[in-house]
Parts: sequence; structure tokens; C-alpha cells
Amino acid sequence: MHKYTLLNFAVPLHSQSISKIIMVDVILGLQWGDEGKGKIVDYFAPNYDIVARFQGGPNAGHTLYVEGKKVVLHQIPSGIFHQQAQNIIGGGVVLDPVTLKRECAIVEGFGIDVRKNLFISQRANLILPTHRALDKASELQKGEEKIGSTLKGIGPAYMDKTGRNALHVGDLLQKNFTSQYINLRMKHQRLLDNFDFKEDISAWEEEFFEAIELLRSLNIINSEYYINNKISEGKKVLAEGAQATMLDIDFGTYPFVTSSNTISAGVCTGLGVAPQKIRQVLGVTKSYCTRVGSGPFPTELDNTIGEELRKIGSEYGATTGRPRRCGWMDLVALKYACMINGVTDIVMTKADVLDKFGELNVCTAYNIDGTETQEVPIQMERLPLQPVYKSFKGWNSDISSISNANKLPNETKNYIQFINEYLGTPIKYVSNGAGRDQLILL
Repeated sequence: MHKYTLLNFAVPLHSQSISKIIMVDVILGLQWGDEGKGKIVDYFAPNYDIVARFQGGPNAGHTLYVEGKKVVLHQIPSGIFHQQAQNIIGGGVVLDPVTLKRECAIVEGFGIDVRKNLFISQRANLILPTHRALDKASELQKGEEKIGSTLKGIGPAYMDKTGRNALHVGDLLQKNFTSQYINLRMKHQRLLDNFDFKEDISAWEEEFFEAIELLRSLNIINSEYYINNKISEGKKVLAEGAQATMLDIDFGTYPFVTSSNTISAGVCTGLGVAPQKIRQVLGVTKSYCTRVGSGPFPTELDNTIGEELRKIGSEYGATTGRPRRCGWMDLVALKYACMINGVTDIVMTKADVLDKFGELNVCTAYNIDGTETQEVPIQMERLPLQPVYKSFKGWNSDISSISNANKLPNETKNYIQFINEYLGTPIKYVSNGAGRDQLILL
């Protein structure tokens, strides 16, 4: 462990001495996504000089409320609405130029100049129209065994990366980009022919080539040098994760996962920063659980309670619009997520969604064939797994207007205290509404 003092997120970092401080903090999700990371990044962004996305693609939807308007960002970091922050799309990201173009138009509608404070790594991989086609064709072929892909081309783009076929953002600066594109497209077409995929994607290609002209006009940089030079200058970096821990390609609920490393280790590979430069890891979890798409979900409530959670929490995917599956908080999975990420502090979001429930439950163990375990098994969907619950009395009051932790109901405090003791990692903040300022410091 490094010798430097860990700082509290509540203290603006610019007020600290920066000569000997490790300068990269991380915000990431601890469940299956949709925890409200966008709002949390937006909240802390004013304390940082750089906000950087380190992995994932347009399958992530980070929801913000700017000037009272709902904004969903899929590619651009959530610090974009803070003029002092430079926002970087790192090399670990797979980038869809079409999605980026649409987002740039939305952001510019708020008076933000993306050419001033948005930077894109040359090493970021491009998502081509044929990646989207391959994603759709593959998912259709799986039938009932589909994994719930968002069909954004993420998986095929990462497959080209590991298969050493990918086109990078930096390739756009080369004179032979079009010929590179055609060669890769032909490889993809042979695969699509094997899938017997007949859909016409010419309109997708037209959109793509229009979008890459905008991309060429943005700040395309060697981001690993850029970030490390800024750190050397004493600048503060906030690394923003997409998706969440339980969707990690290596440590998530495989095969129902995304195609990248969503955990804190992905910061190093996605941004090109050394492990010792990471200081704090702030994990974000809901006060209950949700999941979009297929895959194991031990605490899922396929009943009226689950439907009530969905209704009160407006649980519909920010990217897909699909209804989210809802259930009680899973502390077994959450402790696992804290462990592999090295989480130092937790933000619990959507606490206000539980306001009207008379009884709350949290999962404290899994029962597998009569044996209880507090470990997350590999490929849990193959096991007869039953959650073991501890019950709590609900608070039955509106906490959305509370700003002082001392004014939280005792039942809320008891719920939080038990979670803290179980995890061994403190909940430092509670989000009690969608608004930027609805965040209680404990």
C-alpha cells in the first residue's frame, strides 16, 4: 500500500497540497449497471481537472439532469457539462462515431464547445456498421440462449481488438483509412454471409462516414501521454467506469457480461496509467438491485413487489428502454464487488425508492443444495441457488427532501449500518433523488 494519505471525496481536492498526492480517483458501478454513476460523476466533476472514460461503448447510458433537463450520455464522459474539466475518451473504449455525433449535438445545445474540452484517444477502437450487423446476427442466431446484447456492436468490436483486426480512431488520420475500412468490411461480410444476414446496412454506412468527418475535427490525442503528463503537473483525474462490476468480462456473471473489464483494474489498461497512481475507488450501488437483459439475478422479485420497485424507481434501461428486472439488495455480490475493486467508499443511490415499503430485505448468503455460502460462484445460473434474507422494518416516510444525515429516519440508519458492517466498506453518501444536489454526506 502506498504511503500517501487517503483523502475524503467530500473535500475539494484543489484545496489539498498536490505535490505528493496520487492523482487518479475512480467511480464505477458495483452491480449490473444503471446504479446512477452519471449523476455521481457529474456531482464530483467540479473537483477534477480531467474526467476520463476508460472502457465500454455506447451500450452504457449515464443519465444526468442539466438545467432541469434529462440527458443520457453513452460515449462522452459525464463531466462534459463542467467547463473547467477536460473530458477524455480513453483507449480502452470502443467508439461509435454515429452515437458520438448525436451526443455532441445534444451537448452543444447547452452551450458547451466539445472542440474545447473533449479529447479522444488515438487508441480507442472504432465501431463499424458491420460490427452492429454482426452483433444483431449473432444474437438472433442464439434464439432463447441470447445474452441480452444491446446490439450496439460492442462485442464484435472488442473481438476485432483481441483478434488484431481493429480500426482505431488514430487510423482516421491516415490517408489509407478508406482502404483499411473496406478490407475489414469484407472480412465482416463473409461472417455475415455465414449468418445468412440479409439486412441492408447501406444507410448505416452513410451515417458512419458523415460522423467520422466530425470525429476528425475533434481533439484526437495520444491520451496515455496526455494523462500522465497532466498527472505530473499535479492535475486531478477522475476515471469514469461504464456498465458495472458484475458485467466484467473476467469477474462478472459470465457469459451474461459485457466485453471489457469494468472493474478498477480496467483504469490502468484503459487509460494507460500505472496502478500506484490510483488513489480512491468510489463504488456506486442502488439501495436495491436491478438488471437489464438475460443472466442470473439471485434476488430478483418476479412479483408485485418487484413491479412496485420498477414503477417507483422508473426502472427502464437508459440505452435500450427495456424494463429492468428488480429485486432486493444482494450483499454477497456487493461484498465481492468491493473486494475485487478495492472500494474505499460507497454511494448508495435511489434510497428514496424504498420510502413506501413496510418491510425491506437484503440477501446475506446463498443457499446451494442446503449449504450456505457467502461467495459468488462461477456461472451461478447453473446452480439451484436460493437467497438467504435478513429483514428490516421500512421507514415509510419521504426522505427525498432531506439534506442532513442526522435527519434520516432511524430505520434508514439501521439499514445503512447493517450494510456497512456486512461489507466492511462504508457507505459515505446516500442519493435520495435524481437531482444533482440530492446527495447526503454521512
